[in-house]
Amino acid sequence: MKKGQVYEGIIERVDFPNNGHIHLPTEGKTVVVKDGVPGQKVKVSVNKIRRGKAEGRILEVLEKSPVETDPSCPHFGQCGGCTYQNLPYEEQVKLKEKQIKKMMDEAVEGSYVWEGVKESPMKKAYRNKMEFSFGDEYKDGPLALGMHKKGSFHDIVNVPDCRIVDEDYRKILACTLECTKKSGLPYYHRMRHTGFFRHLLVRKAARTGEILIDLVTTSQMETDFSEWVKELIALPLTGNIAGILHTKNDGVADIVKDEGTKVLYGRDYFFEELLGMRFKITPFSFFQTNTLGAEVLYRTVREYIGDTKDKVIFDLYSGTGTIAQVLAPVAKRVVGVEIVEEAVQAAKENARLNGIDNCVFVAGDVLKEVDGLKEVPDFIVLDPPRDGVNPKALEKIIDFGVEKIVYIACKPTSIVRDLEMLQGRGYKADRIACVDLFPETYHIETIALLSSGK
Repeated sequence: MKKGQVYEGIIERVDFPNNGHIHLPTEGKTVVVKDGVPGQKVKVSVNKIRRGKAEGRILEVLEKSPVETDPSCPHFGQCGGCTYQNLPYEEQVKLKEKQIKKMMDEAVEGSYVWEGVKESPMKKAYRNKMEFSFGDEYKDGPLALGMHKKGSFHDIVNVPDCRIVDEDYRKILACTLECTKKSGLPYYHRMRHTGFFRHLLVRKAARTGEILIDLVTTSQMETDFSEWVKELIALPLTGNIAGILHTKNDGVADIVKDEGTKVLYGRDYFFEELLGMRFKITPFSFFQTNTLGAEVLYRTVREYIGDTKDKVIFDLYSGTGTIAQVLAPVAKRVVGVEIVEEAVQAAKENARLNGIDNCVFVAGDVLKEVDGLKEVPDFIVLDPPRDGVNPKALEKIIDFGVEKIVYIACKPTSIVRDLEMLQGRGYKADRIACVDLFPETYHIETIALLSSGK
């Protein structure tokens, strides 16, 4: 087998994250490819051979999988946002469950209760937040506003018919693209670091219908946004616009970053409701991107924690304090720790809005802040960033010796890594489930209940 050779084969299985395996009997090797589904017969080109392992890319799907269907979105295949839109939802769930169950079986010591995948209540148009990027569809092409092209850092695909958001997003997207084209100003070039338009951030509450719109640009140029605001307000939307904002960002990294935000219309926040509570959400504060799916996740957390009466709970990596406030009514006290100052301020304000007075939120790195926490928790909830818990922080967390830990992972490989230390220090995985917050993609939330065995 050599780099550049082309083979035909059937994708026998797909492991997390999105790794399809094609066994080639004639070569005695397996080629791993992205963006395939089990059962597809594909033509594949080998592009990397390292330590006996081969990686390739799919050139053509020769035969569809027996379970494959036509994707509902016309941008599928070009846009890098979705992976499994060519599978019926029930098949997406089966595939994700098989992937995560395999990982957990290999990581967990002893027996545990596997509770499968809890489905998202909404399968389409479920997202309450989207970040669209400005660019061009091809080199020196017309202005585009949408998602990154699959496998490309530079090219942007217009996505006027995106299906993981509702019609309001699509109308706002089309209106913004038309207005920015009329301005004649260029998009921000990621390599040259010159230009103006960078991102469009849209957030819409599933329960209240409130919408927040933020146009992110550099400070290299100036323009009048009044016509854009006027046209947005005139759009026939099912939701209602709470605020229209302009954020400046001159950072080199291709991320949405706040370096100064001006309110062009309305206010710089909106309200969402979750499990009967009300949350004030600012443009850049963290909130689960699938509101109804988050309710399923947080109910599961509450169920896993169990009896919390007269108990102290630590909510580490607490974000805007959503989990803390869900647990507070049935706990003695909840202490949240979060490194993002804006999120901590939002958590405090939301607790006041909901009349919750037994939550305390601390701003700082979990690794440092746990040393200064005066209370000893009865339970701990961990909801770390995608890369999991800092190993040194995990050591300190384990040293509390709590009876139960609930670990929520948006990336299952992170919980697999951290389980090794947790189990090595005497914790046992009792129950594990997944909650599908991200239909059409390979992403999924994993939640585990660990007990100390005391």
